[in-house]
Amino acid sequence: MPLEWAREFVEIDCTAEEYAARMTMSGSKVEGLFSEAAHIKNVVIGKVEEIVPHPDSDHMVVCQVEVGQDAPLQIVTGAANLQEGDLVPVALHKSVLPCGKEIRKGKLRGVESCGMLCSLDELGFTLNDFPNADEDGIFVLSPQEFPQAEIGMSAAQVLGMQDITVEFEITPNRPDCLSVRGLARESAATLGAAFRDHVPQPVKTSGSIEDYLRVEVQDTQVCLRYAAAVVKNVRIGPSPRWLRERLRHAGVRPINNFVDITNYVMLEYGQPMHCFDYQYVRGGQIVVRRAQQAEQLETLDGVQRVLTESMTVIADAQGPIALAGVMGGEHSGVYENTTTVVFESAVFDGPSVRAAARRLGMRTEASARYEKGLDPNGCLRCLQRALELVQLLEAGEIVQGTVDVFVQKRQPVRVSLCEQSINRLLGTALTKQQMKELLTPVGFEVQGDEVLVPSWRADVQRSCDLAEEIARFAGYNHIPATVLRGAACAVPTEEQRFAEQMLDALTGYGFYEIESFSFYSPRVFDQVRLAQDDVRRTAVMIANPLGEDTSAMRTTALPNVLENVARNAHARAQECAVFEAARIYLPQSEAELPCERETVVMAAYGTLGSYMAMKGVLEQWIEQTGIQGLRFERNEQGASYHPGRCADIY
Repeated sequence: MPLEWAREFVEIDCTAEEYAARMTMSGSKVEGLFSEAAHIKNVVIGKVEEIVPHPDSDHMVVCQVEVGQDAPLQIVTGAANLQEGDLVPVALHKSVLPCGKEIRKGKLRGVESCGMLCSLDELGFTLNDFPNADEDGIFVLSPQEFPQAEIGMSAAQVLGMQDITVEFEITPNRPDCLSVRGLARESAATLGAAFRDHVPQPVKTSGSIEDYLRVEVQDTQVCLRYAAAVVKNVRIGPSPRWLRERLRHAGVRPINNFVDITNYVMLEYGQPMHCFDYQYVRGGQIVVRRAQQAEQLETLDGVQRVLTESMTVIADAQGPIALAGVMGGEHSGVYENTTTVVFESAVFDGPSVRAAARRLGMRTEASARYEKGLDPNGCLRCLQRALELVQLLEAGEIVQGTVDVFVQKRQPVRVSLCEQSINRLLGTALTKQQMKELLTPVGFEVQGDEVLVPSWRADVQRSCDLAEEIARFAGYNHIPATVLRGAACAVPTEEQRFAEQMLDALTGYGFYEIESFSFYSPRVFDQVRLAQDDVRRTAVMIANPLGEDTSAMRTTALPNVLENVARNAHARAQECAVFEAARIYLPQSEAELPCERETVVMAAYGTLGSYMAMKGVLEQWIEQTGIQGLRFERNEQGASYHPGRCADIY
């Protein structure tokens, strides 16, 4: 979130570092602060006073550049787009550019050069940021776009690089904070400042939308609301510099005024929008419906997508033109020859959008917002904001009226406000009035003993949710420490006590307990003389493993224990005695879950590494369980052991 943008909604009168700390403590975790100006040093605005040919080069020129110092600087450049009187960014001696390159004095073809004249790329910009600049030459600042530029001023200040962008970690339950407006509301409550909300102003209109567009929502389970407006006689071109700068600071590439408007509203309000070229909305009709099986749509990224019946599309009279909540179709965008535009502001069911995006492998900025669940009540307001920007940018004529199909209205949620239970939960002594003062700045309305939850806070459903809101704005550091009340009543079961006693006994005999993963590679079965082919039939194989080495659930813990013993031997340990209480997984029929069995595997070398020593440990251990009638029988068939030198225990 760019701080300069947020200041339109709230007064932030502290440093960026203090702001980040306070926002983190109120529940909006700040991941970092970023400023373009931090990556540029000693670059100023200069004026080219004189240009003469280089005496020893056909393509270079020698410039005298005024930068506000005692005398002009001599700078050699190979750019061909310079004229005397141009204002340009100048990297002085010992300057640093955003790419990390350091500029120093030097000689070019025998002529001293005291700095460098900068291009767009060298300053970290593209033509999208400054469409009127020369992409291949020096960045010449036009007086119309940079009326405030003066000789010697910091280039970072003149080029709008000084704003600070705050990067937040937004939890999935707070889609309202995926917007400047939502974070500004949180900022106001955190800082104790007033929240200055923006209400879109009425726009001048002409004609009637009924002459242009009809909207039908067939898939009422996925499409919660669909609103649309029409703009005619549009003028496609670059957005003004202030809008391009805000998009750039928010990490979005400017494209043209109409696409920029949709991105601007998405960032400001958190509502994804799309604008269709009206000439490709065949029949002047929009239908929100389920896709037909194997129906195809070429999306804006140029990829032909094969759709399924589980996906929702925006269609015209002839076929799909966009994938609902994910991406528009190839011919649904806005181009230089576009004359009429249809603005779409809609809300779709989050899980359905997420499933479609994952199935097609195309997660977008829009789908990332929709899948968290947006507020349909704010849909029309975002459309009005887009129309307001069209009028502000003088980008077209707005057709009178909007289409608004509100399928599923979000019913207001009321939550009981019981100060006693909230104080008991938090360990505080707040009055109801204090609770009201904490809840009101973030949109909650206290009505007697109830709280009316704002429509954009679908995560607040119960009294404990209100307690969390009160706690984070009261300040976790201000909640007094209290002694834990009550007592934990949990006690181990008889089976748990027995297992703990048995494992403690093995530890007392000199064994160390180890723990390992419950899955491994089928290759380990060869190491214990079990064929992989047999294992694949008798083991539970994981459907989507992280890799071959984690694809089978263990049917024995023997490989895990032997691997640990081998590691100790390789480390030249004099002796080793380990055991693992391991759960194994034995497959049953396809209709049944695997059988999970508790086993204990022990291995040793050194003092406890002989047959008789291990036999003695087992006899004493099993006797401690209360089991009677213990006997050992020779086993000459065990595949994993030396024939005739192992025994079965009964």
